[in-house]
Order: sequence, then structure tokens, then C-alpha cells
Amino acid sequence: MSALCIDASIAIKWVVEETGTQEALALRKTAKLLAPDLLISECANILWKKVQRKELHKNEALLAARLLQGAEIELVPTRSLLEATTQLAIELAHPAYDCVYLALAMERGSCFVTADDRLLRKIAGSRRKQLRDTVTPLVPVPR
Repeated sequence: MSALCIDASIAIKWVVEETGTQEALALRKTAKLLAPDLLISECANILWKKVQRKELHKNEALLAARLLQGAEIELVPTRSLLEATTQLAIELAHPAYDCVYLALAMERGSCFVTADDRLLRKIAGSRRKQLRDTVTPLVPVPR
């Protein structure tokens, strides 16, 4: 089974019904999943925002957090990714907290799957083929 690096845009779909939820759930069956430990705080922040926007009730968010906490995913410490993440953030002119996922995927030689359209656009515009080849959108973009 191959390893895939995922971000919070994927993990949150496991517990909150959104566009791409079925595709995100399918990843859990087809690959070993890994993510930087940043995933924890990003998912908590997304759940908090959904409560603030009245998209979820407090109890739903807490249940979602509990389910994510038990998900089978290898969480990797981010300290060793600091330099690579910084370089990617500068190169892509994109926030570092998203680039840490890409840095991990590149370090591990795995594919990075995301539903973050803004990040996907930045990577698609990169001159580096290695970056473009590392990333796969959760739902393929129609041509």
C-alpha cells in the first residue's frame, strides 16, 4: 500500500459532509496516510470556525474532533521540515502552514492530496516539475 500525505482539507471531510467527502473517505481504504502534526491544530481550527459560523453545533464539532483523534494516520513532527517549508512558502508565495504538507510529501517521496484550490493553483503555476508531480487534487479538475 502506498503512502499519501494529506492535509486538513481532506481529513475534515471524513467527519463533516462536504463536496469531496466520498473521495476523501476512499483514500482511507487505498493508502497509508500521513500528515505533519500541524494537522491537529488545523482541524481543530476548522471545527471551531464551523461552530462560529453556525455550520456545526458544539457537540457535533466535539464528536468530529474525537473521531479525527482516533483516525489511523501517521502524524510526523514538523521541526525537521522548517527549512524546506520556508523555501516552498517563499517560492510559491503561499502561507507556510500549507507548504509544510508539501514539504513532508517531498521528503517522504509520497503524493500529496489536497482539496485546497488556492494551493493547487499556486503549485500548478510553479516552474518546478517536481512540485507539480507531487500534488494530486482530491477531485480532478475538469479540463
